Parts: sequence; structure tokens; C-alpha cells
Amino acid sequence: MAVPESGSPVIQVVDAGIRFRRNKSAKRSFKDLFSDSSRRSRPGEFWALRHVSFDVHRGEAIGVVGRNGQGKSTLLKLVAEVVLPDEGRIRVREGVAPLIEITGGFVNDLSVRDNVYLTAGLHGMSKDEIRASFDEIIDFAEIAEFVDTPYKHLSSGMKVRIAFAVIARLDEPIILVDEVLAVGDRAFREKCYKRIEEMVASGRTLFLVSHNEKDLRRFCERGLYLEKGALVFDGPIDEALDIYNAALDSKAPAKSA
Repeated sequence: MAVPESGSPVIQVVDAGIRFRRNKSAKRSFKDLFSDSSRRSRPGEFWALRHVSFDVHRGEAIGVVGRNGQGKSTLLKLVAEVVLPDEGRIRVREGVAPLIEITGGFVNDLSVRDNVYLTAGLHGMSKDEIRASFDEIIDFAEIAEFVDTPYKHLSSGMKVRIAFAVIARLDEPIILVDEVLAVGDRAFREKCYKRIEEMVASGRTLFLVSHNEKDLRRFCERGLYLEKGALVFDGPIDEALDIYNAALDSKAPAKSA
């Protein structure tokens, strides 16, 4: 992947939009698959994101805020190229380490050891790189005694620990984090926090989706506030959270006398 010129954005999102079906019965015709004659939602479809534009420069730490179902996780998946936009364009000029749906891709019947090699390899690490990092990954996850245990026999907390430990070893310049810090015990969460702080301090770019204001203020300087799939604010994280909280208060049901 080409290294961006000094001062140019590492991520460019230009008038991006993506739509989904509400249910399986809302099928698109064969003609629809090859037709771009209409940008309107068809019956049973909705725009999860629309007309979203922003630039991200190397080293920025950005928090994405909004209520559930407003497009936050979808935005991260677009940047990670897990899904593609239906309109507009997204250009990512550096590699991405995605902490999104963190345990996805692990194979239940394989051992922890085999899953580490498989998952790290799928993310671009060579066998030599994985071998050199293997002990550190297992030590970080604190599951040395289970290294040859089938993955399906791990607790949910242990699965999160090994998944985070693998992804956190990637050297990609852009880190995408979607609520994974809300999982796991207190001591492990703090270990994750410190690891992310080290990654940000090294000049890497951070995208964090979270409902935890403490985490957002701890890691991020800039905030993107999404409402009904639209980017309604892009600025300092404290202002983004203030606007978000004011919107929540305005939607709260009135208290009875």
C-alpha cells in the first residue's frame, strides 16, 4: 500500500453511503443489481449511512459517538473494507488493524495455538513473525496453560483476551476499535487501555467506537457524532459528547409529576 504524502489524509470519506435490507423478504431484482438509475431506498431497504464526508490525518485519535443503530459500527466496517459503499467513495492509504467483532474468524475446533497462527496469518503476518511474537501474544492473553486446548472450550472472556492479543500485535498504522474494551475483567481492560495508549503514542491513527465517555475522553481528541446515518458534528471530542448528551436528554421521556 502506498505511503501517503506528508500532510495528506490517510483516510478520505467522500459523500459515502451504504444501504441494507430490513429483512430477507425485501429482495432486490436481478435488474437492480446492475442498475444505478435510482439512489432512493427501495421497499424494505434503508440507508445505514448517507452523505458522510471527512478526512483523517496520520496520528489522529477519533471517537465515534451516537446512539445504537445510527451507523457507527457500519462506518468502521467501511473503513476496514469489510463492506463497500453503495455511493460515494472511501480511500484508505495505510494498513488497518481491525478490533471489530473481535472473535470473528476464529475456528472452534482448532487449538488456541493453531488459531493464533491462522488469524495472525490472515492479517498479513508471516510464519516467522508469528513465531517470534507467539510467546508475547500468549503471555498478554494470560492463557499459557490453554495453548493446546480447542478454542471452543475457552470461556468468552478468554476468547476476547486471545483475540485482542493477536490483533494488538499487528503493526498496521490505523487501529479500528469497536466496543471491545467493554468486555473482559477489570485488570485485563486496563492492560488493553495501556496497550492502546502505547499504540497511539507511537503515532498510529485511532478510530474508537464506544458508549463509554471516560474511554472516549481518555483516548480521543476529535469526535464524530452520527445521528440517523448522517454525520452531524465533527470537532473536539468534548463538544461532540456535549452535543450527543444534549440530544439524548431531549429524547428522554418526561418525568411524571
